Amino acid sequence: MIVGEASEVFINPGVVHQYDYASLLRGFNMPDRVIITIGTKKGLFVAQAPKSRRSFALNGPAGAGVAVYATLIDKRGTPRLYASSCNPFFGMKVLRSTDLGKKFNETKSAPTFPKDDGRALANIWSLEPGYDKKDLFCGVEPASLFRSSDGGDSWEMVPGISNHEHARKWQPGNGGLCMHTILRDGNRLHLGISTGGHYLSEDGGQTFTAANQGVGAGFTPDPYPEFGQCVHKIASHPAAPGRLYMQNHGGWAEWSGPGGPRPDIGVLRSDDHGKTWRSIAKGLPSDFGFPIVVHPHDPDTVYVVPLAGMTRTCPNGAPAVWRSENGGGSWKRLARGMPKKDSYFTVLRDAMDIDDLRSPALYFGTTTGQLWIGREGGEEWSCLFDSLPPIHCVKVAVV
Repeated sequence: MIVGEASEVFINPGVVHQYDYASLLRGFNMPDRVIITIGTKKGLFVAQAPKSRRSFALNGPAGAGVAVYATLIDKRGTPRLYASSCNPFFGMKVLRSTDLGKKFNETKSAPTFPKDDGRALANIWSLEPGYDKKDLFCGVEPASLFRSSDGGDSWEMVPGISNHEHARKWQPGNGGLCMHTILRDGNRLHLGISTGGHYLSEDGGQTFTAANQGVGAGFTPDPYPEFGQCVHKIASHPAAPGRLYMQNHGGWAEWSGPGGPRPDIGVLRSDDHGKTWRSIAKGLPSDFGFPIVVHPHDPDTVYVVPLAGMTRTCPNGAPAVWRSENGGGSWKRLARGMPKKDSYFTVLRDAMDIDDLRSPALYFGTTTGQLWIGREGGEEWSCLFDSLPPIHCVKVAVV
């Protein structure tokens, strides 16, 4: 079933024109393009630009009117784009494009629980490449892991985590009981679950162990439980084996309930494959936030978007990305080009990414429908699109 072929626009900041999509791409006349997939409350948009990133072509929405919470730009072989399509009335779908987003088709099936399982698929939160060329991993709600060996046409549940002894004890966070992070590191597999915590497999996904030593929780009597933390996102870099960065659910520095205040539990680092964690939140205006991203060429450079814990919006109405260039030892505010006041949007856990060009650019989408680009590693910001539907996820790749 073809689910989306849509009109395209050519974007130069402040100027919007209609163009023929295929002619525009031929006009780029270069092999590499920057591809951005933008999952929104009302469908999927795909933006493309030459490596200069001076102007972007926008295509979409595919799956119009249906929320998209996860996308994947799969560069193994011929590039393929994947997206979840989460319709509360007609069920969950996985969409696939083989032409860089000009049109999408539904795969032959989506993940589904066995009939006697008792759980029902509510959402698809993550799509990631697996071990072989056509392998895919999919994290869903309620928190479970599925795997496909044929590019998304069939799926099987991964029992080592989906039927883990803790699985029926996890509780939903504000966004649901979601498996939102899947990171592969050789034979290791890291999973982030809200609210379940961080789980680690060291045998390719056969078995999993809760690995949350040093990961705090502000909403449980025990400030450091074995599992049940509201992990928001986990990131890594292949040049730093064993190192992980985590954006956890912070914002508990002034907590006055049982157990007392729990400061600096929101931004964490591990140097032993996630077995133990330590805080790197000092110097940030808030340790609450959702996304965390690592520089593609430097594992010591990491980015977060601090938010006010109570409102989950920009602190004092002034948005900024914060960057550390020493692995979390210190932080710098990056906001040149952003509004200086009266901006109260949220950036969700999968709504920030970074390309891997020589001088990378960051991209983040907001719950108020803006897509921002931060050139020179976030030094200079401008708004690419300002009137999209609320943005759930942003992924970028150079293809």
